[in-house]
Amino acid sequence: MPRTAKSDSGGEYWEHFPHQADMGVRGIGPTREAAFEQTALAMTAVVVDLARVVPAKAVDIRCEAPDDELLLVDWLNALILEMAVRHMLFSRFEVSLNGQGLNATAWGEPVDLDRHQPAVEIKGATYTELSVSRDESGQWVAQCVVDV
Repeated sequence: MPRTAKSDSGGEYWEHFPHQADMGVRGIGPTREAAFEQTALAMTAVVVDLARVVPAKAVDIRCEAPDDELLLVDWLNALILEMAVRHMLFSRFEVSLNGQGLNATAWGEPVDLDRHQPAVEIKGATYTELSVSRDESGQWVAQCVVDV
């Protein structure tokens, strides 16, 4: 079932879109960075209610890829890896893009099964419906399907 969450500022938001047995995640914002941040929120919201995750601990993430689409997949897969290795969930993201590089900070906390009640485990971001572009209103839209 599709879900959307609007931000308080700048017309940024994320949404889910259905895709067979998997889930599409989409981030929209006035900049590529905002769209990447919103896509990360959309992905995390597949797993958990974001309001339950306290952004207490910062984790730095760096990626490089030859284009925006591959960089989005690398970014989301780096987050999935950090969630798995650190046993954490994230609810706040700050992304900086510089050419082919992404520098980001993700804030979150260790998983608490009773409080967080994670719904699924995301296996990975895919190239399915992968796109990073501007829409007709000038907003950046970053999206792909994640394997759940």
